[in-house]
Amino acid sequence: MNGPIYIKSKQLAIEGIRFCKFLKSKKETDVARQLLRAITSVGANVMEAQDAESKNDFIHKLKIAQKELNESVYWMEIITEACEYPMPEKLYGLAQECKKLLGSIVAATKRNMT
Repeated sequence: MNGPIYIKSKQLAIEGIRFCKFLKSKKETDVARQLLRAITSVGANVMEAQDAESKNDFIHKLKIAQKELNESVYWMEIITEACEYPMPEKLYGLAQECKKLLGSIVAATKRNMT
């Protein structure tokens, strides 16, 4: 699978891992761990959606990816405000691109279910 959401969610995970390594080097291990779990889960759920058993299952898995993405953005905001580390533009930009793609895919799939 090499679709746009797979590519973007994989890039998001890689950039997230890099940022979490930076956070860990600054002794911000608790928030780094939370962000790492959420941000890498996005792509994992996108991958699971590819083997969905039905359109409803496909939508469900992408909705989980959306929730993990929302949680990732939440942790990015917490890190920026509480830990006073500037959020890497690339990481935040990728998160926004993934949000748009996931929303579009879920909406299109729902429309095609009728």
